[in-house]
Parts: sequence; structure tokens; C-alpha cells
Amino acid sequence: MIESNVTGHAGELAVHTWPNLEARWLAVLVHGYGEHLGRYEHVAAALGAAGALVVGGDLVGHGGSEGRRGAVADIDGLVADVHAVTRSIATPLPTVLIGHSVGGLIAARYAQVHGHELAALVLSAPVLGAWQGLDLLALEEIPDAPIDPELLSRDAEVATAYAADPLVWHGGIGREALEALERAVDVVGDGGPLGELPTLWLHGDDDQVVPVADTRAGTDRIRGKGFRERVYAGARHEVFNEVNRDEVLGDVVGFVREALKL
Repeated sequence: MIESNVTGHAGELAVHTWPNLEARWLAVLVHGYGEHLGRYEHVAAALGAAGALVVGGDLVGHGGSEGRRGAVADIDGLVADVHAVTRSIATPLPTVLIGHSVGGLIAARYAQVHGHELAALVLSAPVLGAWQGLDLLALEEIPDAPIDPELLSRDAEVATAYAADPLVWHGGIGREALEALERAVDVVGDGGPLGELPTLWLHGDDDQVVPVADTRAGTDRIRGKGFRERVYAGARHEVFNEVNRDEVLGDVVGFVREALKL
């Protein structure tokens, strides 16, 4: 992995690139709330083995990027940041955007704005539709409770590594961040379907962080002709880190190869 920086809408962004001199496509990764791209080494390796040049930036306020820890900015600013990261890789290769959780929300909006620049889209447990986390806004005081690492995967080592990772935000999600996410969910919900863009939605049916039923309320609003889904029995929130991660990543690779006719 090569590390660099790109100027984002609210400061410098840490960019991670996994080079591939024989690349046939560009994979752009967008991570979820509180985490960072360093947790996606195995994802990048699988995509690289399938012919991808892989790149991604830590979101503002996350990982090695500047910004207040655990902050969530306006959706337009986050989309602009992902666009800046994507454009920093000067390549004519077809681009596949892959977003997880809040990163899936950002990726969905990116596709609505810049869909003509994408060859395909992958959404992993995206925060869309009627996300239950927004119910906290009804409380007078939002509890400062971080995510329970046990909800991420059935693989106990994932929870252990997450809890010990100094680059992960281990605080709770505040009112300001929740309000920003609420606005973003509404923007994407009103942004229209994705048309012909090949889109793959991945989700675990035991996801208690972003329940699949909540997300379905949102995917039904953006679903285009190229939309398909895969829901994994027993899987929790991070399908790329689940015990059947090889199956999940194989599904992504198969989808990309079909979409790009590789």
C-alpha cells in the first residue's frame, strides 16, 4: 500500500493506494463510520488479485485524515472528497465504487451525482431508508455509546482487532453527526433511481447495526434496471469481515467481471 494525501473539502485526506501494473479496472473504496481504510487490506488484496487498481481515502475526521474525530460532514462535501480521491488516480480504467455502511450512503449519492463516471457500484450494508439509528434524535440526551464490536462479525478476531485499533473512533455518535446522516438519507432517497448502472447490494440478515429491512426501504427508492442484491444468512454488519468473507468477495468479483465484461 502506498500512502499519500489529497485536499478535501475540510482538510487533508489520507489516501491509500494498492498499485497494480496489470490493472484492468479501478476499485474505489469508501469505508464506514468510525473506521478507516487500513481495515480493508484483505479486500484490496482480493480485488487486486482480480485485476483491480485499488484506492480509497479516510473520510474527514477518520483514520489519518484531518478533521474532528467521529464527525460526519454534509453529504455533498463527502461526495466531493471521494471524487477528489478518485480523480487523483489519473487512469482511463473503468471505475467501480464500493461503499460500506455510511460509506454505502456516500457511494449511493456519488452514483446519483457522478454515475456517468462509474462502470459499476457495490453497496455493503448501506445506511439508507429508515435507519433505526436515527431514532436516537428523538431523545433529549443521546447516550455516548460506541458501537458494540461483537455486532460486526461472527469472527471473534474481528471484534478484538476493532476494539484494539487506535485509528478507529471508539466514541459514540453525536447529535450533529446523526442530523447530518438524517439529511443525507433524505437526499439520497429523493435523488432518484440509478438507472442502468450495474449495482450490487450486499447485506447480512443478522445485521443489528443497519438492519436489512431498514435499508430495503431505501434501496427500493434508488433501485434501477441494473440492480441486484445478495443477503447472507446469519451474517452481521461487516460482510467483508464475516466468516464467509471469501464467498462475499467472490460475489463482488463475479459481479464486476460480468458488469465490465472482463
